[in-house]
Amino acid sequence: MSTPILLSAAQLNDGLNAGDCLAVDCRFDLADTDWGRGQWLAGHVPGARYAHLDDDLSSPIRPDTGRHPLPDTAAFARYLASIGWTRDHLLVAYDEGANAIAARLWWLMRYHGLPAALLDGGLAAWRAAGFSLETGKVVVAPGAAPALTVDENCLVTTQRLAGELPSFTVLDARSSERFSGAQEPLDTKAGHIPGAVNRPFGHNLHLNGRFKDPEDLRDEFEMLLDDHPAPVVHSCGSGVTACHNLFAMELAGLSGSRLYAGSWSEWIRDDARPIVTGP
Repeated sequence: MSTPILLSAAQLNDGLNAGDCLAVDCRFDLADTDWGRGQWLAGHVPGARYAHLDDDLSSPIRPDTGRHPLPDTAAFARYLASIGWTRDHLLVAYDEGANAIAARLWWLMRYHGLPAALLDGGLAAWRAAGFSLETGKVVVAPGAAPALTVDENCLVTTQRLAGELPSFTVLDARSSERFSGAQEPLDTKAGHIPGAVNRPFGHNLHLNGRFKDPEDLRDEFEMLLDDHPAPVVHSCGSGVTACHNLFAMELAGLSGSRLYAGSWSEWIRDDARPIVTGP
């Protein structure tokens, strides 16, 4: 039986009580990078560890990278050891509701060949189900850093994408305003990668923040990509919400798409790379 990648609040509660799951809180605000940790301390799923997008799920920014470069494998292994994760636990990531940040941790686990899941609807769904919250730090006995390897088939680099652009379909998870270039609140240039298709990640969700049914997601992705037969590469502003679209495709049974981790903020580092504006 395959490991599920999406759990309801009740399923997570059962898994925590059985000792089979380890919850990780990924709440984060780009404008206030201390907000998520403060929210975690104020109330989280019992036993949930915390993952900070900048400190734990990314590496330092360099002149040639985007805003959230991937952590190196050794650093990610040390993070997993620090939270007491072991291979007999299913890591279940969540954030406030949409799982826009939590999907990054889910993808990092997948990239390193490790099973993981998301809490459907995030902490909002946990609260709505009537389950209790825990406050304060979680005392953890750190373990040994696991030996990890990466699956390079999960990833497309900027160099490869730039050199082979027509052979990929770039699916951009940013808002339509950012995709078109009408607004750009975060990066120094506006627009999108030539040939990219826009799928704002929020389209994967119902209004309550829970994922649409797999059959509905499959229909939507197939309709969107009908005229784009090339393999899908997911992009966004910095390689975070792109993971949400990738997760949704996996949930829909459309496996095998890849992440462009550098995304728009890395693409624009080189003025020679082409940019398109408009819908």
